[in-house]
Amino acid sequence: MAGSATKTVYDIFQNMENGPAATSSTATAQAWLDHHSRSLGLFINGKFVRPSDRQTRSLVDSKGGNMCSTVCAVEDDISQCASSAVNGFKAWSGLSCYQRAKVLLRFVSVLGQHAQCVSELCELCKASCSSSTLVRMLQYYSSWAQLRDTLITDWTPLGVVAVIVSDDCSLYSIMLKVLPALAMGNSVIVAPGHSTSPPVLLLAQLFMAAGLPAGALNVVTGSDMTLGAKVAQNPSISYVTYSGNKQDGVTLCKATAGMGVPVSVSPSIGATCPFIIFESADIDSAVDGVIETAFKKKKEVHWVLCVQESVLDSVVARLRLRIAGMKCVALPSDGDKVLVEAAVQEAQQQGATLIQSCAAPPSGTQYPPTVLCGATPSSSCVVTPSAGPLLPVMTFRSNTEAVTLGNHSPHGQAASIWTEDLTLALETAKNLSVGSVWVNSHSVSDPCLPVSGHKDSGTCTDGGQEGLYQFLCPSSSSSSPPLPRSSPVSMDYTKFGAAASTAIIPDDSDPASAPKPYLQFVGGKACKAESGCSVAVQSPGASSVLAYCPDGGRKDVRNAVEAAIKVQPGWMKKSPSARAQSLYSLAKGLEAKKREIAVSINVQTGLSLEEADREVELSTARLSDWAAYCDKIQGGTLPVPQSGSALSIPEALGVVGVVLPDKNPLLSMVTLLGAAIATGNAVIMVPSQKYPLPALAFVQVLQSSDLPAGLVNIVTGSRDQLTVALATHSVIKAIWYWGSTEGCQYLQYTCTSPLKTLRLFCQNDKVGKDGGRDWTHPSLLEELWRNAVQWKSVWIPTA
Repeated sequence: MAGSATKTVYDIFQNMENGPAATSSTATAQAWLDHHSRSLGLFINGKFVRPSDRQTRSLVDSKGGNMCSTVCAVEDDISQCASSAVNGFKAWSGLSCYQRAKVLLRFVSVLGQHAQCVSELCELCKASCSSSTLVRMLQYYSSWAQLRDTLITDWTPLGVVAVIVSDDCSLYSIMLKVLPALAMGNSVIVAPGHSTSPPVLLLAQLFMAAGLPAGALNVVTGSDMTLGAKVAQNPSISYVTYSGNKQDGVTLCKATAGMGVPVSVSPSIGATCPFIIFESADIDSAVDGVIETAFKKKKEVHWVLCVQESVLDSVVARLRLRIAGMKCVALPSDGDKVLVEAAVQEAQQQGATLIQSCAAPPSGTQYPPTVLCGATPSSSCVVTPSAGPLLPVMTFRSNTEAVTLGNHSPHGQAASIWTEDLTLALETAKNLSVGSVWVNSHSVSDPCLPVSGHKDSGTCTDGGQEGLYQFLCPSSSSSSPPLPRSSPVSMDYTKFGAAASTAIIPDDSDPASAPKPYLQFVGGKACKAESGCSVAVQSPGASSVLAYCPDGGRKDVRNAVEAAIKVQPGWMKKSPSARAQSLYSLAKGLEAKKREIAVSINVQTGLSLEEADREVELSTARLSDWAAYCDKIQGGTLPVPQSGSALSIPEALGVVGVVLPDKNPLLSMVTLLGAAIATGNAVIMVPSQKYPLPALAFVQVLQSSDLPAGLVNIVTGSRDQLTVALATHSVIKAIWYWGSTEGCQYLQYTCTSPLKTLRLFCQNDKVGKDGGRDWTHPSLLEELWRNAVQWKSVWIPTA
């Protein structure tokens, strides 16, 4: 063993140090780099392209030596790449499902022939991803390519997908987006991080050897994250998906705001995750697990150890034993070491005690593995941990306290639970607001497991069947591209929604014919706006004032959110059948008020009474549809190849803000309302500014229903002003928006801290052009249901 050849077995088990690392050769990878003269070009249209007049960027290997250089793409390269991707999409999507699956399976054989080169290049670039992992991903997604038209009917590929990643993103995270996009029939442009460029370029080359059509997979490299925005700006791009650290993801979202391209973000780097040890756990295994994951050389997340008080001394004693003799870890820079030392000093000042493997060297970037026992939840090493080998330790007394500590972080990526009590494990897993839960294990990954970041950890789902839908769109006529491609509008984001409402001037009209005042619906009560002001609702053609509705603002949205967050957790925990009965009751209430609401539609929109009656009938049926949906579509067990069981669970997003469209004001409202509350969400709805009366008439139905007070809130007023209030409220998790181009751009730019899931539709004033929705089409239900849930995977080992 390391350090001595005369240690006894007893000494080895007492110390439990790792043995010497196996020496590895990189000769094959070096030969591949030499073949390309250690200067890697772009991969466009199935071949390497290296323009002579481009800037290059050097890449160093894991030992600090100069490994190769990569080209920095410019606008002309991106245009050429996009043109190639469009042609590649035509060729690739034109193949049958069987033919696409055959190409992916053929790539397994090609990868087997060149597995050594791939592994060595990944090691050189510090982008570890084993060939066996890549093979498993290819096998999984080739089967989905084969079964797409069988199991995912009425959905079609998007077109050209851009996969953007940061420098610190793993190769596994990249391929978790590239392979499903290809399997569903899209072409892909990858803009990898600097360190992962060589492995991605090698895999692109190997894909061509497997028979992938030229242009179906292209790789462009650059100097920084501005490359992602340049790729997204190309009008041929249909969808942009990002993986990496949060800061670069926010930069990409802001840079692409207003371009008319949907952007999803998976911040897979830097999240804070709880490692929870209960008193019923196998303490030795749990301590081994936390040491292994918290102090490994390249970790993607920061772990916080939460220990039940009754076993704290036992856990700390084992940590002290296991950490002794561990080597110092090299930090990226001197600045990182300063941040780590400051975090440790702050934790000590707040009462934490230090356990270190050795004293920190006075110079250099080395820092010893450090355990901070008794850290406080507000400490910077817990809230905003630095990139160092630190493990904060906090204590809890009960399961409820463990969940509270686990949910303390703004992130919701993953958690590890250690207990021999399966009931306790499942209860804790259910209550943690994270996307992945590992029981008596950690860092288990498989492409069949859906990875859906909760809270501030992402806006899309990767992996599993659920992760395929981000690369598909409904093929029915009920949906069209929600955002038209355009150039960003020049706008001052601080002034959006700041325009004052039109003042109401008293007149001398007959009081008997005066417009009727309406009330909004907040916290289960009909009420005026906090401002006390009202806005006039115009008749069709703006010839007269029909009514006055409250001019709601930021305070009204705040009150609605406060009411919603009180009731939403309890509503989410209700059984699906209980939620279904409430929706059936709501449908009956709407049917009872059919005539009054039909009249409001007739007066407000100018539709005939017959057409208005028809819309009320469709709305009643739609609520019944959602009631029936409640207990029909759920998650289930997943076919994982490892020894164990995995569960896939759809969960509510939380509080959803909805800015409603003008078209079909009642039907669109109940469709979106039903999607939100059927899946366990609470909702804050902003009615159409042009046609608010049907939504306000619906308040009578809500008042007579058995829905909990605060679950559904309706706030009227200026659409832009209320959009700003929804976007800037930290509790709201998702916003579904129908409105102006400026409003869509504002939301894309603003909803980044914390991240919000956005569904944006640029609304055209012409009838029938509200985001391309056909609200009468039943295929909308599945699409909206998938927009209203986030996924959790729970991994339980059986051996």
